[in-house]
Formats: sequence, C-alpha cells, structure tokens
Amino acid sequence: MFAGQTGEWGTVGADELSAMLWRERRQLELLLYRLETQLLHVRAGNWPWLKFAAADVEKVLENLRFDTLARNIESSALAIEWHLSANATLPMIASVAPPGIWPELLQEHHRELVLMLKQVETTAAANVEALLTGPQAGNPSLGSVQPGDDGTPAAPGAVAEADTADDVMLLAENANIERALAVTRDCSLPLLKEFLGLE
Repeated sequence: MFAGQTGEWGTVGADELSAMLWRERRQLELLLYRLETQLLHVRAGNWPWLKFAAADVEKVLENLRFDTLARNIESSALAIEWHLSANATLPMIASVAPPGIWPELLQEHHRELVLMLKQVETTAAANVEALLTGPQAGNPSLGSVQPGDDGTPAAPGAVAEADTADDVMLLAENANIERALAVTRDCSLPLLKEFLGLE
C-alpha cells in the first residue's frame, strides 16, 4: 500500500483539494472585505475613491477565478480517483470520502464556502443598491449656482466655468460608479456555486 492511501482510496488528492479550498475561502474573505470597504466609501459619498475600491475588488476576483480553475483540476482528479464523474460537486465528493478526517473536513469546507458566498452576495447587492443612487446623493450641490463672496450673483463667466468643472467632476464620478457597478455585478461566481451544489 502506498503512503497516503487508505485501502483502495488515495488521499493525496484530498490533501491537494483541501489546500485549494482553503485558498478559495481566504480569497472569499478578502473579497468580502473589499466589498465592505467599497460600500463604506459609497455610503460616505467618497466617489473619487471608487476607482481604487473597484480595482481592489477586481484584483481579488481575478485571483479567485485563477484559484477556482486550479481547484477544478484538483477536484476533477480526486472525483475520478474516488469513482465519481469529473464534474462532481463538493457534497458528492464528501459523501464518498474514505472513513477518517476527510468526510468531516470536506463538509466543513462546504459549510464555510456556502456561508462566505452568501455574505459576498448580500454585500454585493447592498453595493449595487447604494451605487445606483448616483453621485447626487453625496453631492446635492452639483450643478447649482453659488453666489459670490459678497452675496452678489456670480459673474456669467464664473458660472460657466463652475458648470464646466461640475460637469467634468460629475462625468468622472459617473465613470467611477459605472466601473464599480460592473465589477460588483461580476461577484456572482457561478463556477463556485455550481461546485458547491447550489445551482
């Protein structure tokens, strides 16, 4: 019998899968943190910071997609080794795990991943709802004409200059919001949901 095997069941592949599941769990935690950070900026009306917050979310999503593909390779190999189809879900793999630590450990991975995924979805939905209010919620004075320092109406040229500056600011904020919306809506993670047996 080879080291790392129990009877006819190899567990080396289970070690590799478990390591990849830990990585996915850490990435989901980081994604949740990034989404919560973005939500704080949105609710505070810090629209210029959205470009950085959205970039942070996007980077985690890229890493998570890479880890998901790597995990798919490990889970397919283990599923075949444990006499399942290559596209077996995590609950299916856990249900045929050999006696010992693996059934409980794989079930724990499943519980934690489902919990984290639901938290990510809830926070992403809150982000989308807040983002759809637009910059007007944080900048109610945009587009309004302000009087001069002495209380007299501003000169026409000053009004035009102010309007142009406001328009540029509004366009930049809207671009930041559109990017944040696109990135946040990309947090559905269908491959992970499928692997967890949620679809």
